[in-house]
Formats: sequence, structure tokens, C-alpha cells
Amino acid sequence: MAWIEQIRRIDFPNRCVRSKVKGTPPGGNLVETSPPLAGPFALGTFSAGAFGSGAAFPGLVTGDHVLDLRTVAGLQAYDSTRALLERWDDILPLLRQAAGTPGERLPLADLRVHAPVEPRQILQSGANYRTHVIDLAVAHEPANGRPAEQVRAETAAMMDRRAAEDQPYVFIGLPSSVTGPYDDVVIPAWCTKPDWELELAAVIGRPAFRVPAEHALEHVAAYTIANDVTAREVVFRRDMPEIGTDWLRAKNAPTFTPLGPYLVPAAFAGDPGNLRVTLRLNGKVMQDETTKDMIFDVARLVSYASQTVELLPGDLVLTGSPAGNGMHWGRLLRPGDVMEGAITGLGVQRNRCVSETA
Repeated sequence: MAWIEQIRRIDFPNRCVRSKVKGTPPGGNLVETSPPLAGPFALGTFSAGAFGSGAAFPGLVTGDHVLDLRTVAGLQAYDSTRALLERWDDILPLLRQAAGTPGERLPLADLRVHAPVEPRQILQSGANYRTHVIDLAVAHEPANGRPAEQVRAETAAMMDRRAAEDQPYVFIGLPSSVTGPYDDVVIPAWCTKPDWELELAAVIGRPAFRVPAEHALEHVAAYTIANDVTAREVVFRRDMPEIGTDWLRAKNAPTFTPLGPYLVPAAFAGDPGNLRVTLRLNGKVMQDETTKDMIFDVARLVSYASQTVELLPGDLVLTGSPAGNGMHWGRLLRPGDVMEGAITGLGVQRNRCVSETA
């Protein structure tokens, strides 16, 4: 496919500088002022105690406090957000009731915020934003003298054809790559070109198998934020070019999928096709696009994945990343960098990059 060939041409100089940077211990006051969440509450996973060392528990976030759902009548048996998602249609009304009921709540600032859910499966979408693919085509057009506007127009037409005639490009991620929304991202010793990819993630509630697109959103319980950190230098196997992409090595190192901070119920999140995705690197905006730019929307992605895979409660469908990755700017991740990722109504995650230590 032509759009795959455009991406295959990409090669970048080594810009990752490693140093011995120690991570800060988890816990303590990890929560900073964040954009407002959509709706009256969100769902998350938390722990208390010194450095957040206590047992993780599912909590209901209302403002700057958390209700421990293990203390709520009718919900004591559910010890994780995934357990809640497994009975989402029954649980959501109970969460609405709990959010409006007075009761003891814990200060959010005193808790460690973990990844909001432990997925069984992660389905990831590639090359799913028009502007992103068009920018790649313009930046890496062979030197044949064609004007940039011509390349842009031709690639835009190709994206239109792809949306109308083709299928999404979806691959599998590993749950072991997931880390918390305020945890360090550890750059492996072998990684020379780490990059960011902020994405909207759909969280499955009802199991989904071979569902049509027109019913796919009925199986989405919530939305959250994912950063699909990628080692660019190993995306394509130079020793086996005929094989293609190596997503295992490129995207699945431990901590390469910061997730959260929370699960915002789909009933509150608004139109998933009109949310703004923004990533800042050390305070500078690098990605800033709305999900309107998706080639395949959430419903089509969920439907497509479900034709092969039975999607289970708590599974994630990542929807692709907009323009503005590090490869676009010629500025890849370095130890000490801080990524701040936000999506409209879903909160913000902040992750510092550190080197893998011996």
C-alpha cells in the first residue's frame, strides 16, 4: 500500500542522549491541577500508604476526592475496574448513585494513581490521522521536483480512497507495556530513537465479537488517554525488509504505554469524533489536533477489530496518533524530558523519561 511505503522510507538521526537519571519513588502528591473532566465522575485505580504502597483499589473520582468503591453497598465484591467493566450495564447506575451520595472520600492528592484498568488485550491502530500521513508524504517525498502542494493533494486523495475502500490497519500491543499516568517512562539501553504518540483509547465494556460499525459504540464503556511510545529505529527490520514492521520490539517495552489517568464513561465523554488531542514536551505543544482528523472513527475501528478478535471488558482499542510526533519535529525523547498528554474531558497524564539503569 502506498501509505505504508511512505512511512517505510523514514529514517532519522540518532537524537536520544542517555544518562543515569534515577526515577522518583511512586506515591505522594502525584496529582497536579488538570483540565476538568467530562461528566460528574470518572473511574480509576488508586492506592494509599507510604509511596502508594497499599493495595490497589477501584475508586470514583469526584472533583479532587476519591470514593473507595470497596466501601459502597452493592460494590464491595468488585476489587478492580475491570471487574466493574465486566458488568458495566448494571454497574453504571450504581456509580451514578454513589457519586451523588454523601460519604467519606479520600483526597486525590494523597493517593497514587495507577493505570485505570489492566487490559487483557490492546488493539492499536496505525496511520489513522489524515494530516499525519500527509505530513509524512510531504516530508519524505523523493527528490523528484514535485511541489509540496501537489504531493499533499495526491496524498489527501489517497486517504479519501482509503477511508472509502480500505480497512483500518490494526496490530496487537502487550498489556505488560502499560504504566501509570504519572509514572516514569524508562528508555531501554538499546533504544536510540524513542518517540511519543498520544492517542484516544476506547475501553470495552460489553464483549464484542463481529459487531457491525453501527452498533460498535454500544460496546464502549469509557474512554481514556494512552501514549503509544515507540522505538523508531526498530519499527522496520533492516535485516528482514520483506517481513515489514516489528511492533513487538518497537512498542512493547515496559512502561511504553502510559495510560490514564481515569476512565471517563462514554455517556459523559461527548462525541469521540470531536475531541482535542494535545501533547506537550517540556511545556511546548508538539501535537494538537482533534479526532475529526481520523480516517477510521472509533466505531469502525472497534467493529474491524471485533471481526477477528473477541473484545473483552477492559480491553483497549487505541485509535492512532495525530500529526506532531517527534519524527515530524526531528526531536525525539531524551532522559529528563516530561511529556504531558491531554484529551478533552479525559484529564491529563504527565510522564518523565528516564534511562534504564544497569
